[in-house]
Amino acid sequence: MPFTMLMPRFGATIRTSMRQCAAMRNMPSMARAATPLTSALLSKRWNSTEELASPDAADVMRLDRLRNIGISAHIDSGKTTVTERILYYTGRIKEIHEVRGRDNVGATMDWMELEREKGITIQSAATYAQWGETNLNIIDTPGHVDFTIEVERALRVLDGAVLVLCSVSGVQSQTITVDRQMRRYDVPRISFINKMDRAGANPKRIIEQIRTKLKMPAAALQVPIGAEDSFEGVVDILSNQAIYNRGARGEDIVYGKVPEHLVEAVSEAREELVAMLAEVDDEIGEMFIEDTEPTVDELHAAVRRATIARKFTPVLMGSAIKDKGIQALLDAVVRYMPKSTEVQNTMLDIKNYEKEVAVVPYSNQPFVGLAFKLEEGKYGQLTYIRVYQGRLEKGQFAYHVKSGKKVKIARLARMHSNSMEDIDSVGAGEICALFGIDCASGDTFTDGSTQYSMSTMFVPDPVISLSLTPKEKNTTNFSKALNRFQKEDPTFRVHIDEESNQTIISGMGELHLDIYVERMRREYNVDCVTGKPQVAFRETASVKATFSYTHKKQTGGAGQFGRVEGYIEPIESGEHADKPHEFVNRVMGGTIPAQYISACQKGFMDGMREGFMVGHPIVGVRMVLEDGAAHSVDSSELAFRLATFYAFSEAFKATKPRILEPIMTVEVSAPIEFQGNVLGTINKRKGIIVDTESQEDYCSVVAEVPLNNMFGYSTELRSGTQGKGEFSMEYKRHAPVYPEVQEELIKEHQKKLAEKK
Repeated sequence: MPFTMLMPRFGATIRTSMRQCAAMRNMPSMARAATPLTSALLSKRWNSTEELASPDAADVMRLDRLRNIGISAHIDSGKTTVTERILYYTGRIKEIHEVRGRDNVGATMDWMELEREKGITIQSAATYAQWGETNLNIIDTPGHVDFTIEVERALRVLDGAVLVLCSVSGVQSQTITVDRQMRRYDVPRISFINKMDRAGANPKRIIEQIRTKLKMPAAALQVPIGAEDSFEGVVDILSNQAIYNRGARGEDIVYGKVPEHLVEAVSEAREELVAMLAEVDDEIGEMFIEDTEPTVDELHAAVRRATIARKFTPVLMGSAIKDKGIQALLDAVVRYMPKSTEVQNTMLDIKNYEKEVAVVPYSNQPFVGLAFKLEEGKYGQLTYIRVYQGRLEKGQFAYHVKSGKKVKIARLARMHSNSMEDIDSVGAGEICALFGIDCASGDTFTDGSTQYSMSTMFVPDPVISLSLTPKEKNTTNFSKALNRFQKEDPTFRVHIDEESNQTIISGMGELHLDIYVERMRREYNVDCVTGKPQVAFRETASVKATFSYTHKKQTGGAGQFGRVEGYIEPIESGEHADKPHEFVNRVMGGTIPAQYISACQKGFMDGMREGFMVGHPIVGVRMVLEDGAAHSVDSSELAFRLATFYAFSEAFKATKPRILEPIMTVEVSAPIEFQGNVLGTINKRKGIIVDTESQEDYCSVVAEVPLNNMFGYSTELRSGTQGKGEFSMEYKRHAPVYPEVQEELIKEHQKKLAEKK
């Protein structure tokens, strides 16, 4: 197909863009430099020659040959298997071992006993390898939504990622979550379609899902040679060569001619790649308009530019379990993933009102590093650090920005799963581990010459809680374990219920909490009894209500007096979505003295902490304080705090309050003959079907189901699908419960309160 036939798809966009570029080129150089577009681009550069001393040539060469990447995907897409092959082909390990420890060894990156038993990745694991002249820092992340914080903190410190997709299941719920996390931290990605040997493999459908479900322009760089049982290798579209893996473990690469039956398919795929690149890259777009055939080098350069700009994802394919396609993936990582010097990172200058400062990613700058992961090791706390600028050396002192403490770096190590290699120093862009440093996940360290702080990572709120009681009383290991787990995992929370005096643990799902209970038993010899899981309900207002409350108390001496007037109202959905509550001060004329306004806000926050229907926190409420009164002797901060608290509690009851429950996006996959059973189980649990998709022998159902109705679903699904069904769950939002459910929850809460009395 000639290029001009593809033009109607996007010709108007390309022509407009090309005219702008042409106009730019025809301008005088001074005028060109002054355009808003170039000014914006120049302002995004992370350095200028005036600000910097020239970096060392050896350091520049080291950074040119360094890539920091993560392997991320939905559960069971084959991330750990892909990582195992990467380590084998780079010479990092001598033998390949499989997930689930079938050979009583287990995959290198799944080093925990629990990971090998369950066949899932629970903790992200870091390693390093070398491919050609390029050094790779690799982090293998979990695919289960319950351990999403591990993906979150890995992507926070990485420069690029490989998004692994199953050739049959394609884009699934956790794939969408990982995509959102990659966008949050501006991480470019290469997509790798794994399991090409599986029955029903369809890479074209997966590429279309990347475009439609992830809203990311994508095109294949390879065409598969065969599929399912007959999958033999791939054809590289750019070099026009067939690539086969030979040898006992696919270590020998054999290049050959394109099979005759694939010549036309390769030509069409190349045209599709050029057309897609023309939409996202100006240089290829201009060549496309002029009907000029781009060279192989020009296409490689365009793929790299578009990938780093996060406008495009190149798609490769293979089968990790069959040892096919991994070396080509490594070549793509080196060729298309950004160097550390090509990534825009910013710091906050604490001394200058937290003004943003660009990171200068060279080793001759003042040291700045971010602690992104903690582990309890044999030699004390193990702290993973990404060095953003400067150099960290064994024996030097570092400063903890938050506490101001000075700490000595007694030992530096480079991690390889759960083993380590001692090193003397690390430069900018590297990932390393320290011992014996007391800090929390997300803390920044410097060399003391600057007061810079890196922005921390996003931490989602827990969605499920359960009570935890040790079988043996008076065990110090119980509190020791809980303290350690809280420090390691920001999504794992612990608190003591004031009424029942029980220890309550909260997390991202049943599996998340089960894993920690099991780890307490294995690592600390503490057997625990768990209570029924509790859902993280919330309470909110539905209508506006006014308040006018006077708090008056006389005790003989100075009494208490405070009067507040105003209203509370619900915060509309989407408005201030990042704020669960808001306090607005509209008091005029000093009727409430300014020094008591903060006390009023504290009273409002006290009221929000525990609802009046089921005792869960209140969200989505705005309190507007309009008027009040004070007494010259009896008014105090305590009086106004109590006045606001009681005013809020009275007004909230008049807002027709509603109980909100967490709604989960549930994705179920099962053989097609069980589709009716799957739909029946979801409807029984009051779920709303969002999407269904049939993929030859399998069906996929996406639904939104209240978390409170999902307990025990795993057992029901297995029994209804002869053990062949599986599901994943991800928090979507909080939504109002049904009126009859609300009444039932209120009755249960009142019954509990009556029992305690």
